[in-house]
Amino acid sequence: MKIESLTIKNYRVFQHVELKKMPGLCVFVGANGSGKSTLFDVFGFLKDALTGNVRQALQRRGGFKEVVTRGCNDQPIEFTLQFRMEISDVERLVTYHLAIDVDMYNRPTIKREYLRYKRGRQGSPFHFLDFSRGKGYAILNEEDFNKADSELDREEQTLDSPDILAVKGLGQFQRFKAASAFRHLIENWHVSDFHISEARPSAEVGYAEHLSSRGDNTALVAQYLFEQQRNVFDTVLKKMQQRVPGIESVEAVETDDGRIVLKFQDGSFKDPFVARYVSDGTIKMFAYLLLLHDPAPHPLLCVEEPENQLYPSLMAELSEEFRDYAERGGQVMVSSHSPDMLNHIQLDEIFWLKKCRGVTVIERAAENELLVSLVKGGDLPGALWKQGLFDGVNP
Repeated sequence: MKIESLTIKNYRVFQHVELKKMPGLCVFVGANGSGKSTLFDVFGFLKDALTGNVRQALQRRGGFKEVVTRGCNDQPIEFTLQFRMEISDVERLVTYHLAIDVDMYNRPTIKREYLRYKRGRQGSPFHFLDFSRGKGYAILNEEDFNKADSELDREEQTLDSPDILAVKGLGQFQRFKAASAFRHLIENWHVSDFHISEARPSAEVGYAEHLSSRGDNTALVAQYLFEQQRNVFDTVLKKMQQRVPGIESVEAVETDDGRIVLKFQDGSFKDPFVARYVSDGTIKMFAYLLLLHDPAPHPLLCVEEPENQLYPSLMAELSEEFRDYAERGGQVMVSSHSPDMLNHIQLDEIFWLKKCRGVTVIERAAENELLVSLVKGGDLPGALWKQGLFDGVNP
C-alpha cells in the first residue's frame, strides 16, 4: 500500500502543494527552512491524530493557530492521500480526505473526513466512510459489488468527540475493509527521529522487535533478531561487512548488571569494541540496516538527512539499501542535502522545495527540462544540485 499522491493545504508553510505519481523512493531537497521537516511532520501529525485525537496532535505543535498557514486562519487544514489496495481481488485507488478547523469556541474539530473508491470501472468514486463534526456513516457491505449503491447498508455513527478520527474507531473492525487497511497503514508508518547519542548507550534487558523512531532500542532489536530471526540478523551482518570495511561481527551482549550492550569486532583487533567506542557512522549504518531489514517492514519510512555522521562514500550504499526496500514493497521518503546521495538517485525520484512569497512549493526534477537535458548529457544530479541548478535553489 504505497502512497500514490498527497495534497496538503494550509499546514504551516504548505498553503497548497500536491505530489502526484509518487515513486517507491522519494528524495526531497531544499534550502534550510524550505519545509522538508514540515513535510515529514505531516505524517507524524496524522499518526499522532490517530493515536490520540486531532486536538492533542495540534497541541503538540502549538495549537491550531500555530499550525495553520499564516493568513489562512479562517480556512481548514486539509490532507488528501491516495493509495492503492486490493479489494475483492481488484486493485483500487482509495482516497482519504481530512479537513480540520475550529468551532465557535476555538476548539479543533474535524470538518470533514471521508474514504472513497470506485466500485466498478465506470462511475464516480463512492464514499464508504463519511463523517463531519463527529457524525456520519460507514458502509457495512462495501465488498458486495453486485448490489447497487442504493442497496448498500449504511451504519450511522456518532463519535465520542468531533476531534476523533472515524478511521480510528471503525478501522478496528475488519468489515470496514478500506478503513481498517488505512488505519493499519498509518499505525505502521515510521517517521525517523534518529539520535546517535541514544542509539549508542547500553539498554536495560528487555524485548523489542522493531527499531524505535529515535533508535534508542538498537541493542534490543539486534538481540531479538539474533535470537529469533537469525537469518535476518545474518543478512544485516553481511551487509555491514560489505558496507563498513573491517567489521567482522556484531553482538548484543548481556552484562552482569542486566544491561544489553553492542560489541563490534574489527578484524584488525583481537578484542571487540563496545558501541560507545565505535564511530557514529558505524552505529548509524547498523541501525539503518536493522530498520531496512525488519521482518515486518513498515509500509512507509521517513528519514531525515541520513548523511549526518555517515562518510560520504557510504551514501551510495545507503541509497541502494533504500531502493531495495522500496522494490520489496515498502516506500521510502528521504530528505537530504547530500550531493553524494543525489548522484545515486534518479531524477524522477527527486523533489525540491523552495519558498515562494512566504509559502513552500514542491517541484519534481524530472519535470524540469534543463535538468533532464543535463542528466541526459552525462551530468549527475548531485553535481547539478551542488552548482545550484535546481531552479536557483542552493544547497
